[in-house]
Amino acid sequence: MFDATRPEHAPADHPKVKMGRVGVLLANLGTPDDYSYWPMRRYLNEFLSDRRVIDYPAWKWQPILQAIILTKRPFSSGAAYKSIWNHDKGESPLMTITKDQTGKMRAALQDRYGDKVMVDFCMRYGNPSTKSKVRQMVAEGCDRILFFPLYPQYAGATTATANDQFFRALMDEAWQPASRTVPAYFDEPAYIDALAQSVETAYAAMEAKPDVLVCSYHGMPERYLMQGDPYHCQCAKTSRLLKERLGWADDQLVTTFQSRFGPEEWLKPYTVDHVAELARQGKKNIAVIAPAFSSDCIETLEEINEEIRESFEHAGGESFTYIPCLNDEDAHIAALGKVVEDNLKGWLD
Repeated sequence: MFDATRPEHAPADHPKVKMGRVGVLLANLGTPDDYSYWPMRRYLNEFLSDRRVIDYPAWKWQPILQAIILTKRPFSSGAAYKSIWNHDKGESPLMTITKDQTGKMRAALQDRYGDKVMVDFCMRYGNPSTKSKVRQMVAEGCDRILFFPLYPQYAGATTATANDQFFRALMDEAWQPASRTVPAYFDEPAYIDALAQSVETAYAAMEAKPDVLVCSYHGMPERYLMQGDPYHCQCAKTSRLLKERLGWADDQLVTTFQSRFGPEEWLKPYTVDHVAELARQGKKNIAVIAPAFSSDCIETLEEINEEIRESFEHAGGESFTYIPCLNDEDAHIAALGKVVEDNLKGWLD
């Protein structure tokens, strides 16, 4: 354990402090504390007030958000969360999975580095907050922190806003730790291999091989792409590398985008429409994977496995298989661990 000590060359009356550890702080999107109205409203208000997510001027957006969206959407979103809620643990699946990922990552890194490393997680929206976890790490002697947003592909509305919140937390620290942020790992070979293994395992368990694999990524407005966000390009590369790793032909895998919100044009093709078109084209057996999500969540368990599935089946599709996110699979933890070790070089070798 790292006990509090007096800094070298400090006078005898200098207070003892803990130092010398490296913090690895995993960051995920977030989750409401409960699916009832007020917890849902608090969560949605924080999420939809983020200028990285909705960049309309506050004078235009906030009246719409507060007076219209937040009076209705907590009910519909709450019902969706209730349908997937982990009632045994009283939390969302995203929270359960992130805890499990963190536990496995902690064990792996402590095997590698011992108690020099402290591993924990935070959420961009909701609890546990980024600020609270940064404060805890500093209090436990972490004078260096590696901040790891769990998004394989970079986007302003995911990676960047998580980093923003981390930097805000650092602003409140009297003695700021040295800090690094982990870049996107969309083309990390170990991550691509973990994705491919999950597909191969799922396909091996099926009686009939799907006609096509749909790689469904979270969407964003096309405007963001034109403003320089690299997300679309990184998603396309992930799909290409996955297809190459599997040794497939071009027509065996397609890239689509889900979770459209608001009146703007978003990245296309839209998953919910494209799966229906596939069914109409005679592709009656499909599988769907979500490579942009490190953990199963409302967008995968409810949107893909319910709404998008229904769109496919209503258009005549017969067999729909959702391949779960990598979650806390050993290959995924190994891939994330490889990314962490690469980014700790110079701090811990």
